[in-house]
Amino acid sequence: MAKQANLYSFPGVDKLAPALRAYVISCQEAGLARHGVFKVAVSGGSLPKTLAQALLSPSSGAENDTVKWDKWEIFFADERAVPLDHPDSNYALLKSELLDKLPAGTTQPTVHTINTEYLEDTQELADQYEQTLVNSFASRDSVRLPIFDLLLLGCGPDGHTCSLFPGHELLRETSAWVAPIEDSPKPPLKRITLTLPVVNHSVRVAFVATGGGKKEIMKEIFEEGNGLPCALVNEGTGGRCSWFVDNAAVEGVSYPRRPFSL
Repeated sequence: MAKQANLYSFPGVDKLAPALRAYVISCQEAGLARHGVFKVAVSGGSLPKTLAQALLSPSSGAENDTVKWDKWEIFFADERAVPLDHPDSNYALLKSELLDKLPAGTTQPTVHTINTEYLEDTQELADQYEQTLVNSFASRDSVRLPIFDLLLLGCGPDGHTCSLFPGHELLRETSAWVAPIEDSPKPPLKRITLTLPVVNHSVRVAFVATGGGKKEIMKEIFEEGNGLPCALVNEGTGGRCSWFVDNAAVEGVSYPRRPFSL
């Protein structure tokens, strides 16, 4: 029987954050062992704030409790077709919540942003970002899909993740690594996103979802599926997928929780 996604539930974000930190660092160490760098893609929403709470806390001094920022390559699971300093930019959000708060003297991670020359042409914007992946991972001739060490994702109130929305034709995309979307159900309309095959090909996927406002959609994702993008990731990644949630987000959800351990 195929392994199912791991659901880890915590009393609050203050308990969730240390577990997320341990998980991310374990993925970091595995990535460094594989190829000397840690290739991670992140989404926006409330994720960067929770990620900052997890990763900016002081090291416990224990072995393997160090975030090796100089070894990180950060990509974006999706991005909005806006300037990098725009309030809607996922990069701007990650920068303000996390990157700008790294301790003085920290070697900054490598961050792969979109090419803002192409904001008016989302297909070209997506193609350019796909080329960024090709340059980092391998030529398309040698690999069918890029393999991220970790994707850090959020879950929208409609069950969307990245900029993959319920019922959207992009969910059927099978060949592109990065795709444009010009009719996002929520603003801004124009975006680019990693495609579902790329998300499902990642070594590890971690969702972070908190708050009582998520409990209805979490119930649908974990009990019914209904083709929701988050459920499709659960199905496509199985035991490689882990959810870090607070108790409020999964109140009434019958899917079994697991005690967190590495």
